[in-house]
Amino acid sequence: MANKPANELEGKVCIAQIGAPNGVRGDVRVKLFSDDPASLTAYGVLHNADGRRSFTALSARPQKTVFIVRFAEITSRNEAESLNGTKLYIDRDALPDLDEEEFYYSDLIGLRTELEDGSDFGTILALHDFGAGELLEVAPKKGKSQLLPFTKEVVPSIDLASGKVVLVPPEGLFDGDDALERGKEGQAADLSYMADELKPDQD
Repeated sequence: MANKPANELEGKVCIAQIGAPNGVRGDVRVKLFSDDPASLTAYGVLHNADGRRSFTALSARPQKTVFIVRFAEITSRNEAESLNGTKLYIDRDALPDLDEEEFYYSDLIGLRTELEDGSDFGTILALHDFGAGELLEVAPKKGKSQLLPFTKEVVPSIDLASGKVVLVPPEGLFDGDDALERGKEGQAADLSYMADELKPDQD
């Protein structure tokens, strides 16, 4: 079976993460790790990592790449600020059965990746969607993380049982003659364009 990262909670699935406050009434930006916005409310009460705090979504509306959510338990901006970065979990048993070739994002975190020739590439850190399609963040054995399009062409094979993901990096993704070696060593991803989106609202 695939090795899970140390912070992976047994029997739990992380479906969202609280971000910066929005306004003064306790609303927060929430990054949803699902393609179904209804998952914020469909599975009942959400919990933080240690299970000591509960969160009940009263309303959610999309705003660019995140959702503006009002939780019953967050009633002030100060409290919202203190919860920035909190991951939200549900019980895995509450999730529906998956169809073939479907999976949950949390099942991919920590899996090893390799190229078509069988050489090791790195480990999956996260999946992102900044508005232009899903991206797979991979930490090579050396260097900084890489962002690759999460498509069938780039990720042709996912084997959860063996904990292995095959990658076919797009042609030209790594510039220069030493493209393959640079891909394995990694390059910093430029996410500066996200700065405005992640800033807290000043209203």
